Amino acid sequence: MPVSRKSKKSSVRSAAVPAEALEHSFPKLHLALQPPYPPAEARSVKQLPEEKGWLYEPKWDGFRCLAFRDGEEIVLQSKAGQPLGRYFPELIAALRELSARKFVLDGEIVIRSGASLDFNALLQRIHPAASRIQRLSQETPATYMLFDILVNEKDSRLVDQPLSARRIALQEFADKFMASSENNGQTDGSHGKSNPANVIELSPATTDFKTAEKWMREGAASGWDGVVAKLLDCEYTSGERTGMVKIKRIRTADCVVGGFRWSQKKPGEEIGSLLLGLYNSHGELDHVGFSSSFTREDRKKLKPILKPLIAKSNQEGAGFTGKAPGGPSRWATEERNTEWTPLMPKLVGEFQYDHFSNGRFRHGTKFLRWRPEKKPKQCGIEQVKGSTK
Repeated sequence: MPVSRKSKKSSVRSAAVPAEALEHSFPKLHLALQPPYPPAEARSVKQLPEEKGWLYEPKWDGFRCLAFRDGEEIVLQSKAGQPLGRYFPELIAALRELSARKFVLDGEIVIRSGASLDFNALLQRIHPAASRIQRLSQETPATYMLFDILVNEKDSRLVDQPLSARRIALQEFADKFMASSENNGQTDGSHGKSNPANVIELSPATTDFKTAEKWMREGAASGWDGVVAKLLDCEYTSGERTGMVKIKRIRTADCVVGGFRWSQKKPGEEIGSLLLGLYNSHGELDHVGFSSSFTREDRKKLKPILKPLIAKSNQEGAGFTGKAPGGPSRWATEERNTEWTPLMPKLVGEFQYDHFSNGRFRHGTKFLRWRPEKKPKQCGIEQVKGSTK
């Protein structure tokens, strides 16, 4: 059986860059919606909602992406409002092949590896060299999984319509503009067929609770993180978490690396642990735990990643602006095990954990991968509120 990416962490070097490194301006488009447009988000819950009125979809392991088209101009936007087009030229080409001249679509960018997904290959795309990106686009091509439509080919704004109407509009869009789209996005739990280029697909969806339960049990073989449930009678809740929920197979949180401690054996040479933070309701970065699940080789690789982010003495906004780690903060003083080095809060990573209580991860967390497509301010405490024990 294929192994989902959650069984192993990504390389600590893959896309270890702050979200601001991806930020650029967007062109002006003549569309009913303009980028950057905040996508609707999901809040974490423990169990699948069983009552009627929900549409269930797989939770894909990729980059959330809004696709805008205005004639020949195509824009890919990340969840954090960053342009992604230069990193996925094959998606730009496939979207341009569609005969629809205007649209805004919502979906997830993934890279397949056999029957599963390869998030590390996705992270490899976040690279400054265009030649490398072009090569990888041919060696490990991405797929765009569609699950919503915000503006149709007539430039009609659909975000105020309920999901039930938008899903019908998405199916009609696929039937009209995506070759071999019959049976795409069925609500009986079957996988959608792809267009000839095998680049743009409809994400499966179902209103059947038993099918959703099966996806939770067996979806790991396809690289799915879990299931997303969306309210059928809800409009598109841009930038909010009120219209859908997500149920993950394992517990993870996107955290800001606010500081680190040196290794006891090799202080100044190897990183011992990362100090993790989440923003509270007051906009302050609280220290919530640590991650030290790194090999000796990884500890060496972490140093050049973190060094450019080390804060200068008393630099404003550095480290943790809310609850701080135990022990004194080290501002270019002697190194001790209880001391920690503050970083500018720019680097975001995804970490696996078991329990969260009293404002902290109860045990050390496991590093999974960096999340350059997410801004630090998107890493809030609400991610873990549902997992308190």
